[in-house]
Amino acid sequence: MGKALDGVRILDFTHVQSGPTCTQLLAWFGADVIKVEKAGSGDVTREQLRDIPDVDSLYFTMLNHNKRSITLDTKSEHGKQVLERLVKHCDVLVENFAPGALDRMGFGWERIQALNPRMIMASVKGFGPGPYEDCKVYENVAQCAGGSASTTGFDDGPPLVTGAQIGDSGTGLHLALGIVAALYQRKTTGRGQRVLAAMQDGVLNLCRVKLRDQQRLARTHAMREYPQYPHGKFGSAVPRAANASGGGQPGTIVKCRGWETDPNAYLYFIAQAPVWKEICQVIGKEEWITDPNFATPDARLPRLKEVFETVEAWTVTKTKFEAMKLLNEHDIPCGPILSMEELANEPSLRLTGTVVEVDHPKRGKYLTVGNPIKLSDSSTEVKRSPLLGEHTDEVLAELGFGPDEVKTLRQKKVI
Repeated sequence: MGKALDGVRILDFTHVQSGPTCTQLLAWFGADVIKVEKAGSGDVTREQLRDIPDVDSLYFTMLNHNKRSITLDTKSEHGKQVLERLVKHCDVLVENFAPGALDRMGFGWERIQALNPRMIMASVKGFGPGPYEDCKVYENVAQCAGGSASTTGFDDGPPLVTGAQIGDSGTGLHLALGIVAALYQRKTTGRGQRVLAAMQDGVLNLCRVKLRDQQRLARTHAMREYPQYPHGKFGSAVPRAANASGGGQPGTIVKCRGWETDPNAYLYFIAQAPVWKEICQVIGKEEWITDPNFATPDARLPRLKEVFETVEAWTVTKTKFEAMKLLNEHDIPCGPILSMEELANEPSLRLTGTVVEVDHPKRGKYLTVGNPIKLSDSSTEVKRSPLLGEHTDEVLAELGFGPDEVKTLRQKKVI
């Protein structure tokens, strides 16, 4: 059975995380991704955070599966000639260079269009057009500039960044969707186009509920589902809400048995209104079912602290898995706080291909995250990341270079 993106060629000029996330996803869906790297060193993440000396790091391997690697000196005249052929050969160019880098190489949008009018040029940048568009941006900067940090953490503490890579990987996912949309539109227009995913924009998109709350706060001056209500004060901006759900169903994290020694012995519990009767029965507070102070969602909002303290008095007598099992028997929404260790060893994630074991010729076997998107007619096989320049000769042959020409390019250190 074929892959969803069979026949699509991607010219991959990405590095570190945001761009490689995008191109890896496209490769998982069947695109032929040709990763262009600097001879001798390659993508900087090959050597970052190494756990084995002189072996590609997990940082690199987990972001570059299913790709082919070539090395190329794009500053040399011969290198530019190779790049011209690559542009004509491929459907999409993906890059996350600093602003203006491709123009300085002589391969700006106008040149790309002249070489290949069907080429789609996709870029990750820190900011979109505006006063900050030339600023350098990394993961945590994007989280701060996109609204995530200001709304994450406890109200009496500083802003916090999240461990989820919503700036880098999140933006890479947005860019992949833009590329697929541009490929689809090209079927009608026959033309390529530019695709831009700014990290600030991507983070803000993932924080849309907080932009919702900003407008609610401006109108009502208080938000009853936030822990600051009713005794705290609201300012003019959306506050940090600790572990409150931020949605229509109040929720928080409660301790479970063993929390004193296990930093992840916790459960997320949601006091969902339709199952309030069942919640009261499970935690032994049947009187709350009819008590006017607790019987309705509006009555409970000012008393959520008491509600969750009572729930926690019950959950601390159970492990997080015992509590989850009992609560789910009554359709009460909850979820255990799972550590990376627990996720790595979860059998169901192995069966679905969400966590995959890969064999590498130098590293040996390692775990990686597989394709998070499952298609019924396009299964994903996660293949190891390429060694630096592993496919240079192969790709050049596909571009029409003969053995002698390849030998000359190597002698001139173009490849």
